[in-house]
Amino acid sequence: MQQAYENQRVGIFVDVQNLYYSAKHLYKAKVNYFELMKRSLNSRKLIRAIAYVVKADELGEEKFFEALRSANWEVKSKDLQIFPGGQKKGDWDVGLAVDAIELGPKLDVVVIVSGDGDYVPLVDHLKRAVGCRVEVVAFGKSTSAKLKEAADLFADLDETPEKFLIRDRKKK
Repeated sequence: MQQAYENQRVGIFVDVQNLYYSAKHLYKAKVNYFELMKRSLNSRKLIRAIAYVVKADELGEEKFFEALRSANWEVKSKDLQIFPGGQKKGDWDVGLAVDAIELGPKLDVVVIVSGDGDYVPLVDHLKRAVGCRVEVVAFGKSTSAKLKEAADLFADLDETPEKFLIRDRKKK
């Protein structure tokens, strides 16, 4: 495993939906994005930190997006698609991949914050064609084994979940 160096240029790409549902289902909690950035950056030089969100017109959504911006995340959003028949779709897999590929030549390290196995081809491409070190940060219990294997480093948020979670104070 390679070591992290202060002068490494880092880009962090967060699949917010993936992290949201992992934290909700595993811990009935929300993600602390300030701590998540600190962990992902690991004392290195931040070039870009992008959080990919889906707008679903839910109560408190804009407040959450503003909190992300306040924690120095660049927020990219798109509307939730609702198809005839009621099926809903809202993911950023392709958008996140395109951004990572475009920014890859300007980075030494790409950090993908998601457990989604669909990112394995992206990880392989960034390592092989772009020459980036690729790290994955996610909750290990809900992360694809193939994604863990493909990454140069897998940081498991399940090892110290209390550090990366915000519990709802109203619920006991």
